[in-house]
Amino acid sequence: MGTNAKEQMQKLTDKNSRLARPLSPHITIYRWSVPMMMSITHRGTGVGLSAGVAVFAVSALVLPGDFASYLNLIQSLSLGPALICTAKFGLAFPVAFHSFNGIRHLMWDLGKGFRMPEVYRSGYAVIALSVLSAIALAAL
Repeated sequence: MGTNAKEQMQKLTDKNSRLARPLSPHITIYRWSVPMMMSITHRGTGVGLSAGVAVFAVSALVLPGDFASYLNLIQSLSLGPALICTAKFGLAFPVAFHSFNGIRHLMWDLGKGFRMPEVYRSGYAVIALSVLSAIALAAL
């Protein structure tokens, strides 16, 4: 008679315990790399931008007043140029990064830039362009 799935899983679990194997690959066994961080950041900025647009849209529907009244409220706080530029950079960087990295992914869809030196070079270019673009947008 054959064994059922539960017995097979128990045998595998016992074997892995006996050999002191980890339960599954863990993040600590991987060496962090630029492509890994770029992928994580691309996903994070995508989720953040989507959530931001959704929150902005719902708040525009639900909150009283219009955009100009909230802009006047923020201006009346007299936050100072350093804080305002930092906030503008914080809003501009995810947009710039996600856009430039999206272009990088489109190039990959065309089958270009898959060799590791090109992957790293394009990754550093995306980071540099994103930071420079966000600084330029924050300075406006």
